[in-house]
Amino acid sequence: MNQPLRDDLDFCALVGDVKPLPPRNRADPGANRKSPSESQLARRQWAEEEMGARNFLSDDFVDLLPPFDPMEYRREGIQQGVVDKLKYGGYSVQAQLHLLRRPLSECRRILFPFIQEAYAHDLRSVMIVHGRGREIDSPANVLRSYLAKWLCQFEEVQAYVSAQSTEGGLGATWVMLRKSDRAKTNNRERQQKRRG
Repeated sequence: MNQPLRDDLDFCALVGDVKPLPPRNRADPGANRKSPSESQLARRQWAEEEMGARNFLSDDFVDLLPPFDPMEYRREGIQQGVVDKLKYGGYSVQAQLHLLRRPLSECRRILFPFIQEAYAHDLRSVMIVHGRGREIDSPANVLRSYLAKWLCQFEEVQAYVSAQSTEGGLGATWVMLRKSDRAKTNNRERQQKRRG
């Protein structure tokens, strides 16, 4: 008897009288999900309107940035060394937002809570990937121009700068957020403990 035939017989002896499963062997996931109730839809609509009412980002006219010019901004009092460290990847990415191929209105709607939540969670350096157009009026460059305008409108944003070519180049932007009051207090307490 050859080895493959012996292996088949050994396998059959081990398996014994196992029967195949019936073809309809699926778990019952329960009843199909119902569509949202009227009250759920009303709450969703109210939440979206509330978020939209708080969203102070302007969608008015914007001067379009040249497509090959890097973006850079820093608030008064922020040292150039901080911007340089941000620009050359001296800070780790704590969160990322991808806005590629999204409509401008959706980008405006998504950016607002992203910055607010990053600040609320004591994040300091975030990256926004937005793409870069080769023509001045391409959608990616229009978004890039609005992003430069919008980021200046946030009190939480201390500085922003275009990323290096290895991190997305002109199609991505590093953003430095200021420390929250909670983070400042924690930092003070840590410093006091170190001093004794």
